Amino acid sequence: HAVYDGWSTRMNVQPVIETRDLTVSYRAQPVLWDVDLAIRPGKMTAIVGPNGAGKSTLLKTILGMVAPASGWVKVLGGDFSQHRKDVAYVPQRGAVDWDFPTNALDVVMMGQYGNLGWLRRPGKAVGELAMQSLRRVRMEAFAHRQIGQLSGGQQQRVFLARALTQDAQLYILDEPIAGVDAVTERVIIQIFRELRESGKSIVVVHHDLQTVPSYFDDVVLLNVRLVASGPVSEVFTPEHLQAAYGGRVAFLDRAVAPETGAFSAMPGARG
Repeated sequence: HAVYDGWSTRMNVQPVIETRDLTVSYRAQPVLWDVDLAIRPGKMTAIVGPNGAGKSTLLKTILGMVAPASGWVKVLGGDFSQHRKDVAYVPQRGAVDWDFPTNALDVVMMGQYGNLGWLRRPGKAVGELAMQSLRRVRMEAFAHRQIGQLSGGQQQRVFLARALTQDAQLYILDEPIAGVDAVTERVIIQIFRELRESGKSIVVVHHDLQTVPSYFDDVVLLNVRLVASGPVSEVFTPEHLQAAYGGRVAFLDRAVAPETGAFSAMPGARG
């Protein structure tokens, strides 16, 4: 099984995420198989692949939520437990209990609880930081609205605001723009770009192949095994997409995308 690795062998900086021989199984069925991966710092990286490819499992293994059957994971050069405060995670919207009785501001303030320590109540400064994060995602007007009363896109922005209050080095998000409105998508991508400009790293499970070339620097193509990883301009090709998605990539546009030199996908292409 040949894997196209666009940069780990020539990377002269420490990867923000690195895996070697990583295999994860559920009930003896491999969900990830022998994945060797290195993700560059200071970039926006998309993880793409068909349903059941192991994308969310990869994130959960990186974050220490799922134990590997074999192999290892390094986050920011060490074990995730050493760098917990340096990593912000936004799960899929479907994994959140939106009926929980709390408002948007409280949800965002929860991002600071790890920095407060036990038995310390959040003070004025924490509230101001939370409002600042809500302003960044254009949700300050909804600070006191119950989260269950917000639209899907608004909920997603609130959870991104919570991640922003952590001032992490690495932001890991599971399908942050799946099913959101156009305004939310623009806001989220703009914030990702601002984070990248300030030297942060963003790793995103992404579902829309069409926007990969315009949104991301690097891409990881996954289908239980690693198919390819590296800069979008090198990796996002019909051959690699065919290897990842099998016969389901009939929508590929054979025209080269001018901004990257990579092949782009036709509208409506979903992974």
